[in-house]
Amino acid sequence: MPLISKQHKDRLFKFIFGNPDHKEWTLNLYNALTDSHFTNPEDVEFNTIEDAVYLGMKNDVSFIIAFVMCIWEHQSTFSPNLAIRIFLYAARLYEKYLAEHKFNRYSRKLWKLPKPKCICFYNGTEDQPEEIVLSLRDAFVDDGEEPDIDVRVHMLNINYGKNKRLMEQCRQMMEYSWFIDGIRRHQEITDSLDEAVDAALKEMPDDFTLKKFLMAHRAEVKGMYLTEWNEAQELEWFKEEEREEARAKGLAEGHTKGRAEGLAEGLAEGLAEGVQSTNERVASDMLKKNLPVSLIEEISTLSENAILSLARSLGIAVVL
Repeated sequence: MPLISKQHKDRLFKFIFGNPDHKEWTLNLYNALTDSHFTNPEDVEFNTIEDAVYLGMKNDVSFIIAFVMCIWEHQSTFSPNLAIRIFLYAARLYEKYLAEHKFNRYSRKLWKLPKPKCICFYNGTEDQPEEIVLSLRDAFVDDGEEPDIDVRVHMLNINYGKNKRLMEQCRQMMEYSWFIDGIRRHQEITDSLDEAVDAALKEMPDDFTLKKFLMAHRAEVKGMYLTEWNEAQELEWFKEEEREEARAKGLAEGHTKGRAEGLAEGLAEGLAEGVQSTNERVASDMLKKNLPVSLIEEISTLSENAILSLARSLGIAVVL
């Protein structure tokens, strides 16, 4: 079965902070995050791997500045597996860096590499702390010994009103946060995302540096936000559907056993069978929507091999 890569729309966050035509916004955010004072936007050297869709990172921003490898991701849905994805993505970035600089990995000389700085910008509706650190070590089986590999990702809550110091130091981040909050406020009074975006743009103060840019790209902004909203909703629907159907199947199987002992056994068996059946159906639905295997693994909890086998049985090409 052929493996194909599907082109995804950029996210609004990347459209603003990963835009080669506006490196000054990327630089402003970097300075705010690191208490730096760089002034030349051309110091920002983007190195984003655009085809890394299989990692579920369609909205990433990565660049090198002052020998620091910055890996940024925006998330509107919290995932505890973020450090795993960043780990895999960082490996590709450094592999690309070594190839571009013609480093001999078997040399007796120790090559110096840019220091990684991993940041996740979170603005989902689920309540999260202003800042937490997600670690790859937490994904490893705990056998009492420290793992030899670790990756740390700093997740910053950029919802409007959070991380005020960052917002004060980076005007574009404050304006982006305000804009998303404005769209959500208007979504509460209108069923139309299109109208909510228009209303937020109309309310945006004229002195906001992003306003002219967003107005000039109004149609693209709407498409990006709609894509993000749809994907976030799909994830929540899949999760809730999986929970509800597993509970219903488990209860139905359990009740057929009768008596207390049979009920307990039936509930356990029914829940297990219900979860497996529901997981396969969820995976099937996600495959039909051409969603990445990594995302299907996370939501359905099926193994990659099980998902690939299911895809073959359905005659569906897998999205890398």
